[in-house]
Amino acid sequence: MSRDYRGIEIQKVGVKDVHLPLRIEQKEGGYQTVLGNISLTASLPRHYKGTHMSRFMEILMEWSQRGLSVRHLHGVLEEAKEKLHAKRSEMTVLFKYFVPKLAPVSKNQSLLDYDCEFTASLNGHTYNLILGVVLPVNSLCPCSKEISAYGAHNQRGLIKVRVRFKPKEYLWIEDLIALVEQQGSCQIYPLLKREDEKYVTEHAYDNPKFVEDILRDTILALRGEPKVTWFEVEVENFESIHNHSAYAYHNEELSWSLPE
Repeated sequence: MSRDYRGIEIQKVGVKDVHLPLRIEQKEGGYQTVLGNISLTASLPRHYKGTHMSRFMEILMEWSQRGLSVRHLHGVLEEAKEKLHAKRSEMTVLFKYFVPKLAPVSKNQSLLDYDCEFTASLNGHTYNLILGVVLPVNSLCPCSKEISAYGAHNQRGLIKVRVRFKPKEYLWIEDLIALVEQQGSCQIYPLLKREDEKYVTEHAYDNPKFVEDILRDTILALRGEPKVTWFEVEVENFESIHNHSAYAYHNEELSWSLPE
């Protein structure tokens, strides 16, 4: 590798928007094949003129065949640091993940897609890992219900959650989804028969929530998960009677994760 004499260490260099099929480990066993959008970077020492871009791709090609979960990202980053002689490495994986859903009354099964994210970094021996999920929910407006003689406007919303764990503790994608998607007025189902649609409509009507309610309920749910040390939550409702969205945001470092 050629030497450089300008004395500047580059913080991140690597590959971005690499699209590869990935085998994501499932909670119930086996793997789900997804299309991943991957970025992998490493720091570049000041005396190196350039990095070995081919080594990033070699690492990704190999790991794409092994199978991935949040438990495996540390190994990817260790390998990147070693092969690229770097102090720091970082990886982001974006993908759609499918989870079976049973309709509430008919019990018909279908698949609902969720946008998911793995983001991990290794700086020396300090490892940082974040799991992110975007969940669709239904929300029904409490104000509309209160002032209307009949009916109330509702809409589809998104809860975007990113969480960090305790060292060597992990939360499955399925568990994070199950925890968070209960926080709307009603869950979203891909396949509904008439009896299911009746249930969803009435359940949302009996469980009205503002965007702030959904945010606060999600915060309480995440505070109650002992594996989580930090979280970030965004809630966006795509208003059915306005040409704008309702929005709320919060992030929090949980008290038991802070040094004394």
